[in-house]
Amino acid sequence: MAEVTVKNIFDQASWENFLASHPEANFLQSWYWGKFHEALGNKIHRVGFYNGDNLAGVMLSVVENAKRGRYLTVPAGPIIEWQDPALVESFISEIKKQAALDKCGFVRVRPQLEANDFSKKLFQNLGFVSAPIHLHAELTSQLDLSSSEDHLLANMRKATRYEIKKALAQGIKITTSQSPQDIKKFYDLQVLTSERQKFVPFSYEFFYEQFRVFAQAGKALLYSAELDGKLLAMGFIIFYGQEAAYHYGASTQEGRKYPGAYLIQWEAIKEAKRRGMARYNFWGVTREDQKDHRFYRLSIFKRGFGGKDMEYLHAQDLVVSRFRYILNLIVESLRKKIRHV
Repeated sequence: MAEVTVKNIFDQASWENFLASHPEANFLQSWYWGKFHEALGNKIHRVGFYNGDNLAGVMLSVVENAKRGRYLTVPAGPIIEWQDPALVESFISEIKKQAALDKCGFVRVRPQLEANDFSKKLFQNLGFVSAPIHLHAELTSQLDLSSSEDHLLANMRKATRYEIKKALAQGIKITTSQSPQDIKKFYDLQVLTSERQKFVPFSYEFFYEQFRVFAQAGKALLYSAELDGKLLAMGFIIFYGQEAAYHYGASTQEGRKYPGAYLIQWEAIKEAKRRGMARYNFWGVTREDQKDHRFYRLSIFKRGFGGKDMEYLHAQDLVVSRFRYILNLIVESLRKKIRHV
């Protein structure tokens, strides 16, 4: 078994060049996601796994200071070869080391691995348990962008294609912004949307810092759909690596009567193609039989663009302190029940 060494990485170019050579990676393991968390005041770790002088894997981890207790997260990572026992062993050793250093009660990992027998058995054998709630989107709808625009339109649900054409005929105008100041308008719209759809929105600071970091790097756009000067809908899209992600969206009450949100998606899809990206990720969707879920109709909207479902392994927890983990388990289980997630 080859010896693997673990080192902190302080060079952005080295980190980003490694991720660029791994098409499965998305923005959640990017250098920018780490900068975003640092802007929120969270401690992060960026480490590389080396075989000799060769960088063989990277891992961004974030220390989360929740009221229910401190814990460590690894979002959509690490990016390693999961068939390599030495790399997997080094990953486990490193998260245990970090958790002890930062006095974390547990480590939550949502790897960039498809949910299948291999990934489930792998994490079970490593001593993980299934998390009570998700960390990031797990069941997603992803659109292959290798086809022409005409072919993409032809493969959409008939109703979706109709709504896009209708939006164009109505003269709905789509604009984009990279100004962090425009996030205030998006945040206000998120609050209204959350009240309508019964979910808890992120803070203004959360949206602002995230958009600021990615937009300054040319990797995020804020889309707005308007008709006769009235705002209908907005979308926060991240363009990173091989993937564009519809990370957040919001709409006005009046906007629900018009197909502005459809045109936002179509314009973002075309932008992703112009940037040479391989896929467009509509982010989380519900299972098709979850008709009572509050996001069921939103999931119908997302699936209408012709993407295919991709399910990642559910978030996995490695328990460090049993007492603190049980306390967290109680809080999160209650939260899941209250929020209907």
